Amino acid sequence: MANGYSPVQCGSMIITITGGPGSGKTTAAKNLSKALGIPWYSMGDLRGKMAQERGMTIDQLNALGETEAFTDKDVDAYQKKLGESGEDCIVEGRLSWHFIPQSLKILLTINPAEGGRRIFQSRSEHHRPDEPIYSSPKEAERLAQQRIASDARRYKKYYQIDFLNQKNYDIVIDTTSLKPEETLASLLAAIKAQK
Repeated sequence: MANGYSPVQCGSMIITITGGPGSGKTTAAKNLSKALGIPWYSMGDLRGKMAQERGMTIDQLNALGETEAFTDKDVDAYQKKLGESGEDCIVEGRLSWHFIPQSLKILLTINPAEGGRRIFQSRSEHHRPDEPIYSSPKEAERLAQQRIASDARRYKKYYQIDFLNQKNYDIVIDTTSLKPEETLASLLAAIKAQK
C-alpha cells in the first residue's frame, strides 16, 4: 500500500479516488462528500468539458492525448493546485493520487463485464455529451477497456507511472458486487481504520 497520508502533517483531509470505468468512483466521491461534509472535484468532468469544447468525445480526446500532452497536463496542473490549497476535499481522477501525494489514496476496482453493464445502464438513463451512445453492455465494456489502455499509454509516456498498480494506493475496494451505499460504508470504515 502507498504511504504518505497524514492528516496531521497536511493540516487537512484530502482524499483521492481512482477507478476504472463503471467502478462507481463518481458516485463514491459524491456520497463521501456528503458523508464527510467536504467538497469534491471531478477531473473526468473537466476532461469531458475539454472534449466537448473541441467537438470531440472523451475517447477522441484520449487518442489526441497520446501525441498532445496538453490534454492531460492542464487538468493535472489543476489537481496539483487543489492538493496544495490546504482545503479538505475529495478529488476524483485517474492520476489524482500521483499529483496529490499526501492524500489518502483510494482505488475502486470492478470486473470489466460488470463495469460495461453499469456504464450502458447509466448512459441509457443519463447520456453524457462527451461519451458515445453504446449499443450494448458488451460495446460499453470494449470501449471502456480501450479507454483504460489509452490512459495507461499516456501516463507511462508522460509520467512513467502505472496507475493500475495497486501498490500506489492506501485503500483498494472491489465494487463489483457492491451497491453504492455498501461502497460508501466500506470506504468510511477503511478511512476510519487509516486514522
